[in-house]
Amino acid sequence: MNVKLRVWRQASTKVEGCFEEYEARDLNPNMSFLEMLDVVNEDLTLSGKEPIAFEHDCREGICGSCSLMIDGEPHGPENKVASCQTYMRSFQDGDVITVEPFRSRAFPVLRDLIIDRSSFDRIIQRGGFISVSTGSAPDANAILVSKDSADTAMDAAACIGCGACVAACKNSSAMLFVSAKAAHLNSLPQGRTEKMSVS
Repeated sequence: MNVKLRVWRQASTKVEGCFEEYEARDLNPNMSFLEMLDVVNEDLTLSGKEPIAFEHDCREGICGSCSLMIDGEPHGPENKVASCQTYMRSFQDGDVITVEPFRSRAFPVLRDLIIDRSSFDRIIQRGGFISVSTGSAPDANAILVSKDSADTAMDAAACIGCGACVAACKNSSAMLFVSAKAAHLNSLPQGRTEKMSVS
């Protein structure tokens, strides 16, 4: 299959960005969206052009770092999957696909499709235990966790921190992420040693 990409290109936070168009040809419909971008980047590199910068890590829909706006939808047309789990079979041969970073003041564009999600890191640091005042590392099963607390924490931990809630919200609100992390981290006893001392 062949598609045309309209990709946001921006060299850094300090410069203006714009859309550029690229042809992606002879694609396997079963390749992931990120694999398609790899193919496009290989062609760009071979022709002496700067490849498209995008973030990725696990490519298994777990880490959330691959966050992209695809045709105006966070992560693309599929429901409840990350960008790396969006496959080219979700599109039609000849489609024009617009790819851009998540848009929010909280997520400044670092380069091309890569955003700065450190605002999320600061929220986690406020909710989690991070200092040495908790004492030495306990054995794995030394702190008992009730079944109800473990279930609540596990449900809330399903949030992978990708930022799609911010990108989808007209107010760029991170309420879903904040509530998920607050429930997750506050349900477990490990951080209570310093809970009241962290400012």
